[in-house]
Amino acid sequence: MVPNEQRSRGSWARKLGLLAVIVLAVAAVWWWLGGTSKPRTAAGPPTVPVVVEQVSRRDIPHLIRGIGTVQSLHSVVVRTQVDGLLTELAFKEGQRVNRGDLLARIDDRAIVAEVEQARAEKARNEAQLHAARIDLERYGNLVRDEAISRQAVDQQKAQVAQLEATLRANEATLAAAQVRLSYTRITSPVTGRVGLRRVDPGNVVRTSDAQGLVTVTQIDPIAVVFSLPQEELPRLQALLREPAAAPVTAFDRAGGAVLAEGRLTMIDNQIDPTTGTIPLKAEFPNAEGTLWPGQFVTVELKAGESQGATVVSARAVQRGLQGSFVFRVDESKATVVPVTVAYADDELAVVTSGVAPGDTVVSDGHSRLKAGSAVKISPPAGGAAKGASR
Repeated sequence: MVPNEQRSRGSWARKLGLLAVIVLAVAAVWWWLGGTSKPRTAAGPPTVPVVVEQVSRRDIPHLIRGIGTVQSLHSVVVRTQVDGLLTELAFKEGQRVNRGDLLARIDDRAIVAEVEQARAEKARNEAQLHAARIDLERYGNLVRDEAISRQAVDQQKAQVAQLEATLRANEATLAAAQVRLSYTRITSPVTGRVGLRRVDPGNVVRTSDAQGLVTVTQIDPIAVVFSLPQEELPRLQALLREPAAAPVTAFDRAGGAVLAEGRLTMIDNQIDPTTGTIPLKAEFPNAEGTLWPGQFVTVELKAGESQGATVVSARAVQRGLQGSFVFRVDESKATVVPVTVAYADDELAVVTSGVAPGDTVVSDGHSRLKAGSAVKISPPAGGAAKGASR
C-alpha cells in the first residue's frame, strides 16, 4: 500500500505545480496587458474643430461688380477733304493736342489761285452792277420826261436783276473756294491724343483714302462700358435718377488696384437677350491717363448702403431646404439658427434676423457639424479669429 500512496501523492503534487504555473502565466498576461492600470471611463461624442467669428454691426455699402471695357467718348479718324500733296505733319505721334490745333497742311497754291479768280470775277460783276444801277436811275428820270420808252426802262431793270444774280453766284463761288482753301489746313476736331501717323509728308492724299492721316482719341474724360444682370435693372433705374448717388470705381483687371472713380451716366435702351444682361456706361475723369481705350477693367458700382447692419462673413451663412442658417456656438455646442439675409456679396452678408451683434458663429468647419455637436474652437489659418471684415 505504501507505493500506491506515494504515487497518489506525486500525482497531486504534479497537478498543484501545473495549476501554479497556469496561475503565474495568467498573472503575467494580465500584467502585460495593463491589468494593473485604472479602469477607463466611457468615451463621449467627439468634438468638431471649427473656426468662429463674432457677429458685428456696421455700415455696409451694396456693391455690384462687373467686367468693362474702356472706350473714348470721342475718337476721330482725321481725313483730308481735298486732294493734294501733303506738305507738313505738325504733330508727334502720341502727342496730346487741343481742339483746333494744326495737324497737317496740304499744298494750297492751286486753291489760292481759285480764290483770287473768284474774287476778281466778283469785283468785275460788282462794277457792272454799279453802272447798270446808275443807268436805271437815269432812265427813270428820262421816262418821266417821256424822253425814252417804257420798254427801255424795263430792259434796264432786267439787266440789273441779272447782274445781281450773277453777283450772288460769284459770292457763292468765292465762298466755296475759301472753304476748299480752309481744308488745306487740317486741325484737330477734338481734344485728345494722336495715334500713329498713317501717311508721311510728300505723299499725295485723296478724299477717298480710307485709312486717313491719323486718329485723335479723347482721353479725359473717358468712359467704361460694362454689363450687369437684368435683375439689377430696377435698382439701376433708381440710381440714374440721382446720378450723384451712383458712384462707380474702376479697378485693374484683377480687381485689386483702383484706377479711377466716376459715376454712372446711362443705361442702354435694351437688354441683351442672349446673355440676359444690360449694358451700362460710366464716365471717369482721366487726367493722369490711368484708363486707356480698349483696356479691360473691373467695375464696382455702389447701389446703396445698409447703415448699422448686422454683419457676418458670407462663408458663415449656409443654405438648406428650409432656407439660410448659421451655426451659433453656445457653451461649446453648435446650434442651428435660421437667418434672413437682406444683402450679400462674395465676402459679407447683412442679416436682419436670427443673430445679434456679439454672437459667435461658425465660419469654417461646417461639413461635420450638426445641431448639438460639441465644438473645439481653432484659430483661422491667418491667425486669431476675428469678426467679418473686408
